Amino acid sequence: MEASQRPLRLRCSVQNYDWGRFGEESTVARLFRRNSGKEIELGRPYAEFWMGTHESGPSFVVAAEGSGTEAVTLKKWTGANPGALGDKVVEKWGNDLPFLFKILSVAKALSIQAHPDKELARMLHKMRPSVYKDPNHKPEMAIALTEFKALCGFVSIEEFKDVLVAVPEITQLLGNDEASKILSQDLNGYMDAKSFLQLVFTKLMTASKEAVSELVSKLKARLDLENKIRTLTEKEQLVLLLEKQYQADVGVIAAFLFNYVKLSPGEALYIGPNEPHAYISGECIECMATSDNVVRAGLTPKYIDKQTLCSMLTYKQGFPEILRGSPINPYISRFRPPFDEFEVDRCLLPSKESVEFSPIPGPSIFVVVAGEGRMEVSSVVEELKITEGDVYFVPAQTKIRLSAGADGPIKLYRAGVNSRIFA
Repeated sequence: MEASQRPLRLRCSVQNYDWGRFGEESTVARLFRRNSGKEIELGRPYAEFWMGTHESGPSFVVAAEGSGTEAVTLKKWTGANPGALGDKVVEKWGNDLPFLFKILSVAKALSIQAHPDKELARMLHKMRPSVYKDPNHKPEMAIALTEFKALCGFVSIEEFKDVLVAVPEITQLLGNDEASKILSQDLNGYMDAKSFLQLVFTKLMTASKEAVSELVSKLKARLDLENKIRTLTEKEQLVLLLEKQYQADVGVIAAFLFNYVKLSPGEALYIGPNEPHAYISGECIECMATSDNVVRAGLTPKYIDKQTLCSMLTYKQGFPEILRGSPINPYISRFRPPFDEFEVDRCLLPSKESVEFSPIPGPSIFVVVAGEGRMEVSSVVEELKITEGDVYFVPAQTKIRLSAGADGPIKLYRAGVNSRIFA
């Protein structure tokens, strides 16, 4: 077998964003320590573990012991070995991975945000390349490792009318006449649903800091008082949590406009371009198109671009689709979002069992989240020992067989190009 067809062990990057988990509580920190050999800094948050070719968090090909060669980035390696990507991938995306694979450990909410579509991404990158670093879109999917909470997409119009009744602070911002007009007549007689949501959301997000601070203060005081005489709703409890994390932030009030999603381990959520979302807490596997473009508008100390966010959103309403994966065999489930760039396999392999990943016409990245075992590669005599924190790039048309050790199961995830493009 040619060297370029062998799995390549990767040394991957970590991001220490302030919303990450600390120390041993962070799966990102634990995997990074096992992957890199570096000790965890207990006073630093470990938020994201990046696996791929993006320059903001590159992966490096680990040189064989005694080879005398220096580690090179995976991006440089794929550029020199495009055959490992497969003809279809090279034809469609060039000599680079079209997907970026991550693990997230979320301790507190991260920004209300959306990712631009391709056309807007190119325009934003051209206008402000230091802020919007990629001329590429960033559709993404999150698969829960633990219970995972998020805000995603706008609630239905019916639910929003309920919000106007139950949350007087939003009614105050809109104005009583405006709110009464919406509540008293059929929405279609007033304006279409998209225009309505855009008007309300933009008015809220662009309100002055003083107005937002006053309304958040009133909201907190009211909920604290009502909490003594009734049980608050889940959304109200969430809003109080957000207020503790981001005082006087418009995102605290805006949370009422979004769907509150709770994923159990093994459930997934996909987010298309121009859709608003904010992760709240938990740990997940995340996969996306290779891009780091984020337009933010609240719940963050980072750069905020409210006008762009308000103008770019689709303003779709309704609860998002939850994916539970399609079984490939008894041990592997596949998550296939409606994006060409990626799909993800979830492999839960019991102790002493084996499973085969059939060869596919595109590249893959494997990450071992828990356990240890062996990896056998087609036409290669030796086996590779794999353990928690190991990450491998697997070239196109490579058959992989995994075997779990005697001490317990293996939990592993594979990211690859969406198999529908090879149909």
